[in-house]
Amino acid sequence: MKFGTKVIHAGIEPDPSTGAVMTPIFQTSTYAQEAPGKHKGYEYARTQNPTRSALEANLAALENGNAAVCFSSGLAAMDAIIRLLNPGDEVLSTNDLYGGSYRQLVRVHQRYGIESRFVSMDDPEKLAQAISERTRMLWIETPTNPMLNIIDIEAVCRVAREKGILTCVDNTFASPYLQNPLDLGADLVTHSATKYLGGHSDVVHGAVIVRDEQLASQLRFLQNAVGAVPGPQDCFLILRGIKTLHLRVERACENAVRVAAFLQSHPKVKKVYYPGLPEHPGHAIAQKQMRHFGAMVSFDLQEDTFEQASKVLSATQLFTLAESLGGVESLIGHPATMTHASIPREERIKVGLTDSLIRLSLGVEDVEDLIDDDLRAALD
Repeated sequence: MKFGTKVIHAGIEPDPSTGAVMTPIFQTSTYAQEAPGKHKGYEYARTQNPTRSALEANLAALENGNAAVCFSSGLAAMDAIIRLLNPGDEVLSTNDLYGGSYRQLVRVHQRYGIESRFVSMDDPEKLAQAISERTRMLWIETPTNPMLNIIDIEAVCRVAREKGILTCVDNTFASPYLQNPLDLGADLVTHSATKYLGGHSDVVHGAVIVRDEQLASQLRFLQNAVGAVPGPQDCFLILRGIKTLHLRVERACENAVRVAAFLQSHPKVKKVYYPGLPEHPGHAIAQKQMRHFGAMVSFDLQEDTFEQASKVLSATQLFTLAESLGGVESLIGHPATMTHASIPREERIKVGLTDSLIRLSLGVEDVEDLIDDDLRAALD
């Protein structure tokens, strides 16, 4: 089954009681039992919900996994993954990652004895040397947020397997339409489904997809025990969004290519970060492991000050100044004060996240309007 068919049909059947084509929202907290312990597969809605079950089956198919486990947010999904580890264990993470992920690793799990170190994963040999006897998991973002670095998933997973440690790939920026890390050797794939999977900026959601049934069982236990589960309407909205995932992402990627080329030619722009540009250091790897180069573009201004960035951020009309990404509308953001404000400035500067860096999430509008009526005017 090809991807465009999977998003519509995988794991989804018409409702047997009514024939409804769209998965119903099972808005219930509990389920009637015929006798003690005798039920129809559902006991309590924190543990199971039919709407959530349909979404989990669909997500597993999209990522070529055997099981998916859904959570109330992407960070709740991450929390469950890190809870697979024990005090004294270590996570080795890419040094350019979402500020919320950094905050959780450093300010939450570190308090309970799970340490984190942040390293460049550009060179698999250097990565192998960085792995210590305490390292139990590699945490990868690719493309990274917000510098759009590309990590060779297959090469990094090979290193992890040789060391006997787990690899988790945050696939939020790419979505399953562009990249499938399980096929490249990853043990776990996670998504902030709030972004491209939902695609309409109207729901907060997270998911983890795996092939190994033991990992799935551990994650389901944590899902039920900790209780950070999504409601049935949230699951319905993600299912609704997924049906157009391939169409939305394809259009947004086409827009990103045009916008990156425009920014590269503008005299007020110092540098453009987009893996679709041939001079991007990760261009060849992105070509190998992605179906397209994504719909996120970051750029630095010639004058590296917050004041200059603020002028641009405040001058756009079609690009909405807002947190998040992956919706049908184009968004513009300032990572240093928004998505990555929880990372100390000295750490941000090390990876190139300057005070003038601006991040764009391309939507599905007409690209001529985005460039000529909005970005050009804001920069000029």
